[in-house]
This record gives sequence, structure tokens and C-alpha cells, in this order.
Amino acid sequence: MASITPTVNPLVLKNVDLIIDAGDDDLNFKKHIDQCTYTPASSQATWTSLAGETFTDAATATWTLVLNYVQDWETTDSLSRFLFEHEGETVGVTFKPRTGSGPSFTSTATIVPGAIGGTVNAFATTSVTLGSTKPALVPAG
Repeated sequence: MASITPTVNPLVLKNVDLIIDAGDDDLNFKKHIDQCTYTPASSQATWTSLAGETFTDAATATWTLVLNYVQDWETTDSLSRFLFEHEGETVGVTFKPRTGSGPSFTSTATIVPGAIGGTVNAFATTSVTLGSTKPALVPAG
């Protein structure tokens, strides 16, 4: 068997797209966020027979989408207000880690509102964790 060394193109998030389907319009919240992370969670189950045999299997992962963003309550179409006004709704999400190149990821997420307020003399940032379907990898093209 041959040994293959795949090349790597490391990802540095600089200019992304975070597009949320808002009905008639798609809203790109890339100016509002400084983190967008899909995170899987899975557990393993182990069973041991009285004969000493052990079996292990992994549960199907559940997914969340973490968004860290700066609060903006003055702009009517800000991410802060969108999350606040659409609590409980299910929306389509597209995350492009590199605007203009590379693949994107699409999912369906359930909206939850974020915190309001923060610390004196600092930007008011907050984070939300949205329940999400497993993101689909969409090849560039």
C-alpha cells in the first residue's frame, strides 16, 4: 500500500459570509460576527457481556451553531434584533468560511435570542448557541 501525504490549505477566518434566510430576503450578517462554529456532540455507549466481551458504538452526533457577535440594537436589521424578534423560528443558514472561494456549509437552525447589555467601556458582545441540523458541505462552484 502506498503512503500518501495530502496537501493542506489551512483555514484562517478573515472574510466570511453568514447568510440567514429571512423569508423574502437573505441577510448576510458577516459584519456582525467574530465567531461562527458548527459543533458536533456525540457520546459513546459501551456494553460488556458476562463473558467479558466489550462492545462500543458511537451515537449519532447532534449539532449546534455558535455565533459570537457584537450587539447592535439601533440598526433595525441587525443580528441582535433578528435573533430577538425571531425567537423559536427555524431558518436556513449558509456559512462560507471564505467569501468567493472554497466550499460552504448549509443547515437549518432554530433561533434563540442573545444577551442584552455588557460591561462598561467595552463593546457589548455576546454569544448564542443555536440548535442545528448537521451542516451539508456544498462544494465550490
